[in-house]
Amino acid sequence: MIDHARDLASVHAATERLLLAVGELDNAALAESSRLPGWARGHVLAHLARNADALVNVLEGRPMYVSAQARDADIERDASRPLDVQLADLRESAARFRAAGAAPADWSRTVELRNGVTDAAARVPFRRWGEVALHHVDLGIGFELEDLPEEFVLREIDFLAARFSGHKDLPTTGLAATGEQVWTTGGGAESGSVAVRGAAPELLGWLAGRRDGTALRVGGGPLPTLPPL
Repeated sequence: MIDHARDLASVHAATERLLLAVGELDNAALAESSRLPGWARGHVLAHLARNADALVNVLEGRPMYVSAQARDADIERDASRPLDVQLADLRESAARFRAAGAAPADWSRTVELRNGVTDAAARVPFRRWGEVALHHVDLGIGFELEDLPEEFVLREIDFLAARFSGHKDLPTTGLAATGEQVWTTGGGAESGSVAVRGAAPELLGWLAGRRDGTALRVGGGPLPTLPPL
């Protein structure tokens, strides 16, 4: 069962960790490339702030973004701001999300995200946790997938495995992490089945498009090409 209150606390802890790390940077560092193609670190921070506000919209029954174009324009507009402005925006937008999460609500209701995707309201805090955690890694400032809480890593693998389940271009793919945690994803292609094993952070990195999977062990065929997230 999803515990949205516990996930909100985890979002807060992850945000504080991010703010502390980013606070050690300078304006020049924000202009440097992140690990995401085409984005400087400032783009990543701008996205995190605007995503917090977008998820407030979701929780309060409004469209997540006005449009895809407006989303991209907002990130581009805010990417070049100085460090102190970025930090203030991250704190303030995180506080707005936390307040929205603390408001009385029916957490069993269905909400709409981007591109017509729907989910239970109770899962929104975990989605925000994923944004903060993975984009902290994307900044390339010494925080890696291996530094993420084990609970988050296993739950995010579970989330991504479910997201790819039944995809027509992905063969049935068994995933196994050290410690014998197992998942199954794919199942839509007529190309047999594949077994993929490795450390949980490596599995997460591959599923989330953050690593190329070369550290994983594959049986039954080559490492599958994953659909876009």
